[in-house]
Amino acid sequence: MFIMGYGENDFYDVKNAEPDENGLIEAPLIPLRDMVVYPNMVTPLFVGRESSLQAIQAAQANTQTVIGVAQRDPGESSPTPDNLYTMGTEIAMGRLMRMPDGTMSVLAQGRRRVEVVEIVSLKPYIVARVRPIAESYVSQVSRQTQAHMRAVLALFEKCVNLNHNIPEEAYIYALNIDDPGWLADAIASTLNLSLEERQTVLEIGNPAERLRKVGVYLGRELDVLQLEDEIQSQVQREVDRGQREMFLREQMRVIQSELGESDVFQQELNELQDQIDEAGLPEEIADKVAKELSRLSMLSPMAPEVGMIRTYIDWLISLPWAAQNDDNLDIANAARVLEGNHYGLPKAKERILEHIAVRKLAPDEARSPILCFVGPPGTGKTSLGRSIAEALGREFIRVSLGGVRDEAEIRGHRRTYIGALPGRIIQTMRRVKTINPVFMLDEIDKLGQDFRGDPASALLEVLDPEQNHAYSDHYLEVPYDLSRVMFITTANYLDPLPPALLDRLEVIEFMGYTEEDKLEIAHRFLLPQQLKAHGLLPSGIRIEDSALKEMIESYTFEAGVRNLDREIANVCRKIARKVAEGKSFPRRVRADTLSRFLGPPRFLATRIEDTDQVGVATGVAWTEAGGDIMVVEAALMPGKGELQLTGQLGEVMRESAQAALSYARSRAEKLGIDPEIFDDTDMHIHIPEGAIPKDGPSAGVTMAVALISALTRRPVRREVAMTGEITLRGRVLPVGGVKEKLLAAHRAGLTHFFMPSKNSKDLEDIPRRVLRELKLEVVDHVDTVLEGVLLPPLPAPEPDPDSEAAGGAEDTQPEV
Repeated sequence: MFIMGYGENDFYDVKNAEPDENGLIEAPLIPLRDMVVYPNMVTPLFVGRESSLQAIQAAQANTQTVIGVAQRDPGESSPTPDNLYTMGTEIAMGRLMRMPDGTMSVLAQGRRRVEVVEIVSLKPYIVARVRPIAESYVSQVSRQTQAHMRAVLALFEKCVNLNHNIPEEAYIYALNIDDPGWLADAIASTLNLSLEERQTVLEIGNPAERLRKVGVYLGRELDVLQLEDEIQSQVQREVDRGQREMFLREQMRVIQSELGESDVFQQELNELQDQIDEAGLPEEIADKVAKELSRLSMLSPMAPEVGMIRTYIDWLISLPWAAQNDDNLDIANAARVLEGNHYGLPKAKERILEHIAVRKLAPDEARSPILCFVGPPGTGKTSLGRSIAEALGREFIRVSLGGVRDEAEIRGHRRTYIGALPGRIIQTMRRVKTINPVFMLDEIDKLGQDFRGDPASALLEVLDPEQNHAYSDHYLEVPYDLSRVMFITTANYLDPLPPALLDRLEVIEFMGYTEEDKLEIAHRFLLPQQLKAHGLLPSGIRIEDSALKEMIESYTFEAGVRNLDREIANVCRKIARKVAEGKSFPRRVRADTLSRFLGPPRFLATRIEDTDQVGVATGVAWTEAGGDIMVVEAALMPGKGELQLTGQLGEVMRESAQAALSYARSRAEKLGIDPEIFDDTDMHIHIPEGAIPKDGPSAGVTMAVALISALTRRPVRREVAMTGEITLRGRVLPVGGVKEKLLAAHRAGLTHFFMPSKNSKDLEDIPRRVLRELKLEVVDHVDTVLEGVLLPPLPAPEPDPDSEAAGGAEDTQPEV
């Protein structure tokens, strides 16, 4: 603590040392540890070194001053001359007083600045020769220095008000100093400065410059004090608010206790703790829940974070972490369940039975497959998933992905959002309450994509056995094990799926049903279910096979049986109404009476042509509803050799027509075609039902046969159908949808079918009855097809001045 002022009686007799002829003073020197004494300032010194005590005693014996110089290293116990600053202060010492700890204390008064010139001796104490630095009192200061003094005093006043360690008397003392150098020393002695900064002030000889330096230190100290005061005020406010809340909460507790009520929030916390203990969470999840519960217990019940943390904890403890159903690994039972619930679908059934067999032999090694059922609507993809769950003894859960465009629907929202929830995967797992359900992701090909992300990409981690054992949901923020879930996805097409997602799926194709398949499904499943659902089982209602066939051929056009089920339900409803009204009702529904219930036929079955015609060839198409025959017509007319294509054909089909024309022109001589006909004749290829878009390369052979038939006037056999892609050299390349196309040809009454030889591998799935009744011809070149389908040429027609057609029109060709 610094004592302002001087003039105490103890210092009256102490005289400043007289300089010699060189202006130097020789006096004892005492090193000052971590302090600087300024002129005109009085401060207590604690003397611990024996050498310093002897120096002070010697100076007091002669009523002389001593030289006080700060040590560069305050930790040095026996400083050497090199460890002392060269600038110090001449000090007058008062009486020595012994302190309770055994050290000596002395009151020191700074007289003037001195510069150490030479160290005379080191024993028994340091004696130095110093040069006094004269600093005369300034009676008249400049206006600029006077303004600076006022500014420094204003800053010092603020510091005194903020720093309780500086007494108010210090400001009063400084207010009465009219010398700038003295004022700078007085303020510097009170500030909390480092040793280097204090020494810097001591070494500045110019009073105005010294005052400016102290002003800089004073401004910095004021900034620190203001920041400290602001922090203390904020802490005090928080403490006051906390004490107020604690006081109010204690009051509420006492009031509730008086009313016989308990602390509801604490009771909820206790119940939550009991639920956590009963949940049997894994160690990592238990630590996370314990941390969140600790945060919750420290919050006020009215805090907004309470609801968010409580909801998060509820999600963690309600998810299944270990609960699972034991798999039924009885292969015979699984086969009975699958066969009893579904007709056909041999590949899918075989895959499930194989999985059960592997699980039975290697329960710890077998991974759950990631299946993808691909096929037309109504072929039993979703219902087969339920049967698989029943066969395995697992829970079944289904999530429809059609129209999902937001990635957060799959991976969840971050907890920072209001109303955040986990994604559909985690929500469904919570609902199913086991970690090994059969999880069906329906309509995976209907996923969308927009600015909210790509849900298909979010599924990559879910459907990857190498990653889904530690699935990361944005909301949970902890890994969740999905490796025991059996995922089944369904799609109508594979084209919309990203390659990375498709690579993770084991694709099983669901082919369209034949008429015989649909009839069998109707007998086994659809008809009994609808009769039961409409209460007609006791009435003995029977829908005969002829009526069911008529429904299949004339009232539905599909690869599956969904619309067939609706038509059966439509018939049952009309009969049920008559039964309910007490009216007479038919007990037998035949094909000839079906129109009374369903109205006129909606679809006309595509049949083969009645006659063999020139320029008309029969192809087959693969559609969403399965397969259908497709007639290709070619006509010739005078012109400039142009090719016209109609029937709403796609780009690929148009290119196939161009390839067929190029092949015909390149083989004109061998085919018996006059080459000049390509220069003065326009060719028109048309595929009826022009409102329906058509595309694909498989009609290349059919268009080539129709065009060559028109050019050579050779009729095409009407009972023959064909498919295949054509090249410029006449090669026939493989195509897709062979099963559907063969079934369509058989259904239309065709007897011969030409197909690429490389599609022979696709014949395994064709029913044997179809193969027996339909003669197959596998070919590699168009010439083989032409030899098998073209009949001998017709005689040239007589010129008709009223017609420009040169052949190919259906109504102008004579019958063969």
